[in-house]
Amino acid sequence: MLPPTSPAPPAQPVSAHPTHYTLFTPSCRATFASHGAELTSLVTSANGLEYLWPADPAVWGRHAPVLFPLVGRLPGDVYHHEGRDYKLPQHGFARDQQFAVLRHQPTELVFQLQHDESTQSIFPFAFELTITYTLRDTLLTVRWDVRNPAPDQTLLFSIGAHPAVRCPLLPNEVFEDYFFEFDHPVRLERHLLQGGLLTGQTAPVLTEGNVLPLRYNLFADDALVFKHYDFTRLTLRSRMSAHFVRFQFDGFPYLGLWTKGPGAGFVCVEPWHGVASPTGAPGELRDKEGILTLAPGQVFSATYSIEVG
Repeated sequence: MLPPTSPAPPAQPVSAHPTHYTLFTPSCRATFASHGAELTSLVTSANGLEYLWPADPAVWGRHAPVLFPLVGRLPGDVYHHEGRDYKLPQHGFARDQQFAVLRHQPTELVFQLQHDESTQSIFPFAFELTITYTLRDTLLTVRWDVRNPAPDQTLLFSIGAHPAVRCPLLPNEVFEDYFFEFDHPVRLERHLLQGGLLTGQTAPVLTEGNVLPLRYNLFADDALVFKHYDFTRLTLRSRMSAHFVRFQFDGFPYLGLWTKGPGAGFVCVEPWHGVASPTGAPGELRDKEGILTLAPGQVFSATYSIEVG
């Protein structure tokens, strides 16, 4: 049995190749880091407005991490698999790994991460994660393809997005000027978290409507976690300007909304294929809610998009 304190794999060393890559259209510029295959900037050309959170380490030092092969937290950061214990940090390890660049064109960028000895020490599966970013006008599309290259082993995993957009966007605005607009009237019930784990309790967030006003105390008890919601698009808007950030996420069973706390100048919209574990003792990975099962040779694909204006 591996000790629960087995270390996470170190980030792979940065090569001599470029570490940042940019996509351009006449309307927009998107920049990415090969470390974590992370979106780091999204700027409109007409006004030079930056929409993405700058990853201020004093507040929250990430921009838009990719959550793989885990979404959320495990009890004690531990899971069981085939009679052994493994330790896997919250949201997995992909966000801290160096991705290879398979293709870089003016409007398309393709990253890839594969298993190695360090990942298999805490996640004993073969995998191939390919992330394709495509920029069209001011619309950034993100596609994940997860392939199981193993000849005879099932791949168990979760994957999710965690993009943080600046909120407020303009210096004369405040966080409370903003709201989420849904594509139709919705009822929202959050699944409550304690220490990053689901408690099994729920609480109403919106009884009926297509607008959710933002305020910091909405996130006082951690992220808003939604299951079984019936919308596939939401738009961040301000009462003070016409600027917006629109998210489209078809087919995602879970969604998180989050900000760090009072004064944090960002909000995250997080479509997930996976969710945090419940409170209690560590469990079998195959039994974890939201875990995806991929047979040898199969590919799982999912897409979401971010549009700015």
